[in-house]
Amino acid sequence: MRTELGNRVFTFLSKMVDAVALSALWVIFCLPVFTIGASSTAFYYATHKALVRSRGYIWRTFWEGFKSNFKQATLSWLIQLAVLVVFALDILIMRGLASQGSTAYTVLLYIFYVLMAIAIVWCYYTIAYQARFENTVRNSLKNAGVIAFLNLPWSLLIFAIFVLTVLVILVIPIFIFLMPTVQFLLYDTILERIFRKYMKPEDLERELENDRLDKEQDIL
Repeated sequence: MRTELGNRVFTFLSKMVDAVALSALWVIFCLPVFTIGASSTAFYYATHKALVRSRGYIWRTFWEGFKSNFKQATLSWLIQLAVLVVFALDILIMRGLASQGSTAYTVLLYIFYVLMAIAIVWCYYTIAYQARFENTVRNSLKNAGVIAFLNLPWSLLIFAIFVLTVLVILVIPIFIFLMPTVQFLLYDTILERIFRKYMKPEDLERELENDRLDKEQDIL
């Protein structure tokens, strides 16, 4: 009993260390703004493979995901960053105009808030999609957008998790080295369930077999 309890405690502490290390890697690799896309894609890749499936080491898996997805993830991110910047500027302009008491500008302000939220969710779907599937940049952006639209309730939850993560980090800044991993673990649970609905039968069968092997490994 003590050995089993000790193993569980050790496993929990090991996962916590991995979670902090993974968040730290993400923060470091995001420092040049143009690498945020590649870093986030590597983050999701490492979360899914190393943390969830316990396959490989954090650093090695993160670096593997970063290198293999760098070109496509960076290009996708730069496109989406341009969209985010445009919406952010629109929000700033509309806030100034709406402060003058114009109802029309207030309505437009809320419309741009919604568009910004949609763009953020689109980014997360794209990050996960590119981490899990091979495709062109154009198709990745398109498919991620379509999947997000077809799964609106989950997309709303994804945005809520994003907002909660940001709020926690703003209140307790040191949590920037933990909350990103918690966030992506939740995204992995949601998005993997969604992605499986669109997988080819042979790919889905392979995924289910991998799940079975993972569970057997956890028991051992």
